[in-house]
Amino acid sequence: MNRTFTAQNPSVLWFLAALSLFTITVTLLSEATGVGLISTSFVKVLGKTLCLCLVALAMDVVWGYCGILSLGHFAFFGIGGYAVGMWLMYARTEGIVLESLSGQVIPSTPQEITDAIGNQIFGVVGSSEFPLIWGFADSLFLQLAMVVLIPGLLALVFGWLAFRSRVTGVYLSILTQAMTLALALYLFQNDSGLRGNNGLSGLQNIPGYENTPQSTISIVFFLASALALALGYLFFAWVVSGKMGSVVKGIRDNEARVRFLGYHVESYKLFIFTITAIVAGIAGALYYPQAGIINPGEIAPIASIYLAVWVAIGGRGRLYGAVIGAALVSLLSSWFTGGGAPNINMGFYTVRWTDWWLVLLGFSFVAVTLFFPKGIGGLFDYLVRKPR
Repeated sequence: MNRTFTAQNPSVLWFLAALSLFTITVTLLSEATGVGLISTSFVKVLGKTLCLCLVALAMDVVWGYCGILSLGHFAFFGIGGYAVGMWLMYARTEGIVLESLSGQVIPSTPQEITDAIGNQIFGVVGSSEFPLIWGFADSLFLQLAMVVLIPGLLALVFGWLAFRSRVTGVYLSILTQAMTLALALYLFQNDSGLRGNNGLSGLQNIPGYENTPQSTISIVFFLASALALALGYLFFAWVVSGKMGSVVKGIRDNEARVRFLGYHVESYKLFIFTITAIVAGIAGALYYPQAGIINPGEIAPIASIYLAVWVAIGGRGRLYGAVIGAALVSLLSSWFTGGGAPNINMGFYTVRWTDWWLVLLGFSFVAVTLFFPKGIGGLFDYLVRKPR
């Protein structure tokens, strides 16, 4: 007997209801509406948290459901941020250059304008020429297309080479980490075309909306992030349900048996790896305009390891678990590292949480692994369906 989509995924309605209530509450209490109980800076923190929840969803599908421990999915997240950041930086710099040249008696030529824009953007790395990868930076539509195409193509090529060679387990994890490290090291170079260690900055200034207050811009991005998370949850819930979901989970549990049953395992793994990379890129494109800056450090392998930790703490193999883990760790990180948590003076030593947060996160990961292998999300299973 065929079951409906909501019957197969009872968490979908609960999640969408909770997300809708949360989104409406934050919007009504924000500075954009005049109430001001929630500051603009905290709205940005919440918006960025929603984006991290979206990339955690992608990580949970590729690892928790398909069994591929990818330590490179945050690289796709960063690529999406760079793609949209290139347009934001180009368009903002173009507006500044055109305004500064408007008072000249002799109008500047298009080449002079281009050179001035290039000097403003790349002067920090001792250059003024636009690299080839900036060829579409003046087009918002094409750069948004790059948010999807570049992570998707990179994941497709990498996945095809890895899966056709039947690389699995820890070896595949090492390969994904090596890919991420190579990309980060390349971006750190000044001649990479993306300003090296300086990265792209000023992304919170949206071209054409310079006179719009940041409170309004922040709530718009917050709403866009909430919508993306809702659509992402619905899409991934559909992916992991039905026949496809059964095959994907079968690959996780016993890949050889699924292959013996006649399924083309590599195709399923390649689809999951590619589609999650695309969603990670979209999450990054929404995240970095709220963060305001992106640099190669954001793509370092440690970021992808943190992503795996979030999913493990929340409970892999459960979509809502990934969201819980990412939201909890992200907000706690902002609280501890932002000075919200008071220091503890023990007389002989003062515990400063800005220094000890990562240690606490590591202990939490170990504790969850040992005592709650199903993560925080597994506690909901225990409350709803108590073991016999």
